Amino acid sequence: MINEKGSFPVPKLDSIDKQLLTLLQQNSKMNVKELENQLNLTKTPIYERIKRYEREGIIEKYVAVLNTSKLDNLMVVFCSVTLDSQNLEVIETFREDVANIPEVVECYLMGGANDFLLKVIVKNLEDYHQFSSGRLAALPNVSKIRSTFVLNKVKNSTVIPIS
Repeated sequence: MINEKGSFPVPKLDSIDKQLLTLLQQNSKMNVKELENQLNLTKTPIYERIKRYEREGIIEKYVAVLNTSKLDNLMVVFCSVTLDSQNLEVIETFREDVANIPEVVECYLMGGANDFLLKVIVKNLEDYHQFSSGRLAALPNVSKIRSTFVLNKVKNSTVIPIS
């Protein structure tokens, strides 16, 4: 339900909600018996809470997180992209275009020196060259691309801290 400000209200989370969401982020396949033991709840309230999270969009989806180091020498690159113009139409066009490029696994609209930050995964440097020069630079209104190459992953977590 949209509130008077035109946005969705932020759901109130109690301490059990926060514990349950943290446990699910750490392992969404944790069985109900383990959750019961960790939270001192029975399965019905646990299921009800999980269904509420799904209904309210707190849990968007369930995915398998892959270890890129085990997958054929994949290369991770962060690209800072600056556009010719920052008007809403140009920004929206870029967002739509980038959403359809499979190598781009994350994309953020930024404030500051660059307009967008992209996380890109490719097989090697040649593939990155083809991606950046052939696909990304060819998008309308792209004026500058700066690339930073990941040498070693120090920390990579999907767990959002809930306080």
